[in-house]
Amino acid sequence: MRRHDQRTPDQLRPIQVQRGFTKTALSSVLMEAGNTMVLCTASVEKSIPPWRKSKDPLQPVLGWVTAEYNMLPGSTSPRKARDRSKVDGRTTEIQRLIGRSLRAVVDFAALGEHTITIDCDVLQADGGTRTASVTGGFIALADAVRQIVAARPESFSRPVLTDTVAAVSVGVVEGCPVLDLDYQEDSRAEVDMNVIMTGSGRFIEVQGTAEGAPFDQEMLNRMLDLARLGIAQLSDIQRQ
Repeated sequence: MRRHDQRTPDQLRPIQVQRGFTKTALSSVLMEAGNTMVLCTASVEKSIPPWRKSKDPLQPVLGWVTAEYNMLPGSTSPRKARDRSKVDGRTTEIQRLIGRSLRAVVDFAALGEHTITIDCDVLQADGGTRTASVTGGFIALADAVRQIVAARPESFSRPVLTDTVAAVSVGVVEGCPVLDLDYQEDSRAEVDMNVIMTGSGRFIEVQGTAEGAPFDQEMLNRMLDLARLGIAQLSDIQRQ
């Protein structure tokens, strides 16, 4: 099968990563997957949420990592209304997904009394905004951790990050499993799935839905194999 953009079924969209995109955040990454563009920034506070604090003084202080996600008004056509009063359900779901994914590879005792917030703002949307947010958000997180450790190396006896994290979409279009769907494919896919994995090949989350007819175990395995292939490539880009 040759796709509308001439990619093969197992081919990612062109990936571009620009670190240090803004100068005000501790770290920032412009993550591009085809025509999808997400700005991921990391901010650090030398404190932890009150609910995170242990009442036992002998227990280690556990840091925290959280995430926020937003689609800017001009990121889609027609314009997306700005969220001024409350965060909608889709946005809440996605930012929780990003936070869960990043926290899966953080040693919070090693991080200590720090809260790292990863903000993912979609500048341009063409499918895969949540997966690009996870992949780019991890790079921003890693850059932030590197700077925290460099400022006080004597305070860190072991690595804060235990692995890398990347995410990719897979789906079934015209009966064929394909990797990294753009909006044109996603809008007509028979099956749509997002897969989040560590660089060492372990699953963090799998979100899959049959948009039309149900799919069988064989098709699920084919999609997961594609996801593994894509995650391996994204992990290599992250390490570079």
